[in-house]
Amino acid sequence: MRLHLFTLLAALSPYALADVEFTSPAAGASVAVGTISVAWKDSGVAPALSTFTSYTLTLIVGGNDATTQLPLTAIEAAGLFTTGNTASGTVAAGLAGPTVNGYFLKMVSTSSDGGTVINYSSRFSMPGMTGTTPAANADAVTALDGATAGPDTVNDVSNAATTAGTAAGGDYAIPYNLQTGLTKYAPMQPVPPTKITQKSFTPLYPTSAVSIATTWLPIASMVTTMTLSQTFSVSSMENTATPVSNPNSDMAKFLRRWQD
Repeated sequence: MRLHLFTLLAALSPYALADVEFTSPAAGASVAVGTISVAWKDSGVAPALSTFTSYTLTLIVGGNDATTQLPLTAIEAAGLFTTGNTASGTVAAGLAGPTVNGYFLKMVSTSSDGGTVINYSSRFSMPGMTGTTPAANADAVTALDGATAGPDTVNDVSNAATTAGTAAGGDYAIPYNLQTGLTKYAPMQPVPPTKITQKSFTPLYPTSAVSIATTWLPIASMVTTMTLSQTFSVSSMENTATPVSNPNSDMAKFLRRWQD
């Protein structure tokens, strides 16, 4: 029975925990200049893809070390994971040279648990590039000898997620005034509603007893307050309404009277 349960959990784990794994462009592919299409899927590695809210996606040329990487252009400057697992952008031919397997993608994903994860795609070529790659970046690519593996993933979510996850089930549920110790845990701030529907005020927690100090109090023992991260996201869009035309001549004369 235990063996069957372990097998089932192993089969389901890739779907439960995953960050970003790029599926397009493929490793070693030749990508045309102009519109570049990017796709990704669950990698099967924690943290869960569902915990990500937004991302940035950048085209990079150079080596695997951060000091030899040159960002060229943003494929997506403010992407949302709720819109799907694809993105596209435009790459100008003059940004760099036709370095073999010198290009890769960098995605910085923001987690609702706090922190970010940086995933890199495999390397690919862009033979249509007509610019010049700086010597330091080109030399770093040459040193890789045609390898297609991109830089390693950088996970800055683990510590934040572990701390919040451990405390969320217990410490965050305890009213703030009843907590003790060097660290206290504050609940998530509520999101304001779009309409005011409340007719009367109701406190979130019962009132606590207060004793008026008559002598000097000891130094506070609390050192840190951890606040539970928000889990909502926002998006914006361009206003496509036709702008109002300029004032007519009579109105323009009237408005000019007030310019001085």
